[in-house]
Amino acid sequence: MNKIFLSISMVSLCLLVSCEKDEGILPDIHFKTGGNYISSDMTLPGGSSVLIGIEAAKTEDKDVLKKFNISKSIDGATPVTIYDQDLSGSEGDNYSYDFNTTIDTVSSQMEKYTFTVTNRDGLVNQVSLTLTVE
Repeated sequence: MNKIFLSISMVSLCLLVSCEKDEGILPDIHFKTGGNYISSDMTLPGGSSVLIGIEAAKTEDKDVLKKFNISKSIDGATPVTIYDQDLSGSEGDNYSYDFNTTIDTVSSQMEKYTFTVTNRDGLVNQVSLTLTVE
């Protein structure tokens, strides 16, 4: 009986030691800059056309990107999803997206855009910016 217990204990110990530890590194996401891209909070005239670009990448070899989401909140209200994309294939390694929109014409209105990427482990990272109408 002791030999069986010892054998089971040794196998269990080997399994525990051989398990790969996941460091839990968040996926990378950042705004594109330069050209016509907006990459920080700004105040713009109502009705302005806006181009916001993001680039996202996996940070661990096995933890590919699985989902990309854009949400919008007006004047601090609850955010609403305005774009949602499941990622697969090469998009799981690196993902790039250009978001075109036109801001509202309501003076002093604040539109907050949040760009979120999720990896295979469910780890989430996001960037956001707020556009204020003149």
